[in-house]
Amino acid sequence: MLTGVTRGIGRAMCAELARLGHVVIGCGRNRAAIAELARTHGAPHDFTALDVVSDAGVAAWAERVIASHGAPDLVLNNAALINKNAPLWRVPAAEFSDVVDVNVKGVANVIRHFVPAMIAAERGVIVNFSSGWGRSTDAEVAPYCATKWAVEGLSRALAQELPRGMACIPLSPGTVDTDMLHSTLGDAASDCIAPGAWARKCVPYILALGPEHNGQPLTTP
Repeated sequence: MLTGVTRGIGRAMCAELARLGHVVIGCGRNRAAIAELARTHGAPHDFTALDVVSDAGVAAWAERVIASHGAPDLVLNNAALINKNAPLWRVPAAEFSDVVDVNVKGVANVIRHFVPAMIAAERGVIVNFSSGWGRSTDAEVAPYCATKWAVEGLSRALAQELPRGMACIPLSPGTVDTDMLHSTLGDAASDCIAPGAWARKCVPYILALGPEHNGQPLTTP
């Protein structure tokens, strides 16, 4: 199960997971992109236009997905926003709230509505995408840094709450050439690995994560 499936590394992970024979249950806010993914991959893959900020929307989605597909084996909380480069005092309150709502509350909403079924099934791995800026900081991305530090703490605390045999892992994907990185670094982002190449390299690494990695802050190779 993959959030933020319509662009960047989310879309690349979707393609690679499907290529490797896994059923992908994905969500994203872009309805046109969701429709395109549904046409491209088809059943049994399942794509829904959804904003993870909506707790009620996530609840309804989870209820439908679990009824039709069962509890997921792997949850990839990938959906995220980054603020436009600016000193913290110049970031508008609404923009700050949007970043927090998607990057932190969205992750919590998904966990709230999917993890109980995973616990009942006594299996499953939750990967919450963090960032290098979840373990360090930089100027002009304070809201994003704050949310990714929150993801680190949330993930490691959840890891202590899960029953034996499950795992929650905060995972930094490294530096990938995505729209979000271009927002921050401009054209310099083009020097980084492309999402498709990153997915071919890193999806097998993610699929190999298991209970022995519970609570460990990891970075893809």
